[in-house]
Amino acid sequence: MSSVQQAAADLADVLYAQVRQASDQDPSIRGADWRLATVTSIQTTGTVTTTDGIVARRTDLYVTPVVGDTIILTVSGMGNWLALGRVAPVTTAGTWQALTYNGSWSAWGAPHYSPAYRINGDGTVSLSGLAKAPGSTTGTSTIATLPTAARPAQKARFSTIVNPGVNGALDVNTDGTIQITDYSGTAIWATLDGATFRLT
Repeated sequence: MSSVQQAAADLADVLYAQVRQASDQDPSIRGADWRLATVTSIQTTGTVTTTDGIVARRTDLYVTPVVGDTIILTVSGMGNWLALGRVAPVTTAGTWQALTYNGSWSAWGAPHYSPAYRINGDGTVSLSGLAKAPGSTTGTSTIATLPTAARPAQKARFSTIVNPGVNGALDVNTDGTIQITDYSGTAIWATLDGATFRLT
């Protein structure tokens, strides 16, 4: 092979590599595809932005986006991106998040679950666990405060038990505070199990 032929072959290899690289990065050439990405910001327009700058429209299944979510992105042949939803964690650990207590409230301890919350994929939040009240708790008392992403758009109210045979109300407020109220006597605990509310 002459030097001219070798140069032509080398140029062809370089051009082929450049075309392959361009097609790998351009969905209109590559066609439809999917990938994983991490959410860096959430827009009120129904989109999220990922670490590599992709802006994707959320589907109605992905209703509770959180910064840091690992999500599934899909792209059409026209280059339109969709955020299908978050992927499941590697393990179930971390699905339930510990609540931040107010004052001297704490976990009751074994054999009960510690108070926790979970943001569900259907746009709801669930509470769980048994919280121990500070001594001489009477009247309305704040147990814990939920983070912004887990707060209801409207106040939610549930039944709870604050003492053997004593019922009360469990309020989840729009500022994230979880309170017991509307009971008589002294509260020694608050049950959170079964409380599930909408985010919107």
